[in-house]
Amino acid sequence: MEITSKKYPSVKGDITLYTLTNDAGAQVVLSSLGAGIVSAIVPDAAGNMADVVLGYADPTDYYYDSPCAGKIPGRCANRIALGLFSLDGKEYHLAVNNGPNALHGGPEGFQNQIWESEITPENHVLFTYRAKDGEEGYPGNLTVRAEYSWNDLCELGLHITAETDAPTLANFTNHAYFNLGGENSGSVLGHELQLNAHLFLPTSDSLIPTGDLLSVKDTPMDFTSPHVLGADIKADFPALVYGKGYDNCWLLDGFNAGSLRRAATLTDPCSGRVLEVETTQPGVQIYTGNWLAGSPVSKSGRPYNDYDGVAIECQALPDSVNHPQFPSVVLRPGEEYDQTIIFRFTHK
Repeated sequence: MEITSKKYPSVKGDITLYTLTNDAGAQVVLSSLGAGIVSAIVPDAAGNMADVVLGYADPTDYYYDSPCAGKIPGRCANRIALGLFSLDGKEYHLAVNNGPNALHGGPEGFQNQIWESEITPENHVLFTYRAKDGEEGYPGNLTVRAEYSWNDLCELGLHITAETDAPTLANFTNHAYFNLGGENSGSVLGHELQLNAHLFLPTSDSLIPTGDLLSVKDTPMDFTSPHVLGADIKADFPALVYGKGYDNCWLLDGFNAGSLRRAATLTDPCSGRVLEVETTQPGVQIYTGNWLAGSPVSKSGRPYNDYDGVAIECQALPDSVNHPQFPSVVLRPGEEYDQTIIFRFTHK
């Protein structure tokens, strides 16, 4: 395993890009801006390499991008209804930055910060961010660490831990967009997706969960067997109408805190590339890049179009703090947030 690094100046300090290359020549590029995945170059069955992660030509264009491409949002990923929650009897008001709701920790969230970074003795890349009490309206001084690993099996591991000095919220994911045909190959809607999930979360028209869990059976939300992403994306079904495509969370089958299990399998029939995703998280948000148009210029020299990539975001359930029946996202002093996501790239 070889790791190299390069720095790029920006308004908030140097952005460091780390390139991890395995013995087969497959490589991942990580950025200290938002602890992000900005590239994953992996082979198909014939050994042809392609970059399967959407990303921008300029490392500084990841600041404040609407797609949150490749980065780790925080301190609470996904939506919180009206930007309001109560914790231990105190009400907190967050910035509203997605219609009537708070999204991904706010406009100055962790995804728009430069994280401390280092190469570990194990040849991993460790990013650390220290959020101050009151930052973006959240209580508590919180330290989060995101440790990435890459190996000869083309497995990209992400281990996220966090601790706090006061009760707070913690929900982290990675927001990479994948296109297994290559990041410049156009629409991802021909890909096949399978989810280890028989229940999904219906939402309001602003994509806030109602609190119910519904069966996917006989709905366009059924990915219990491989299903083409675009097959039902225009269906007259509330979840798809509200988000102009898939932007929904599924409860993973057999959730057991701390237990790693399969969440999703994404397949590109054309290239034969396959992405398997495993996690310890309770849910997975699937977002089919419904609003990618207008993004910064890509590494291929053009802005992306809607549906050019799909995000597979392993995380806690959206708005969990306002739904006591959902797995808790509250983190208290003396506790450790500890979650893992594995992205495994293979081929048929």
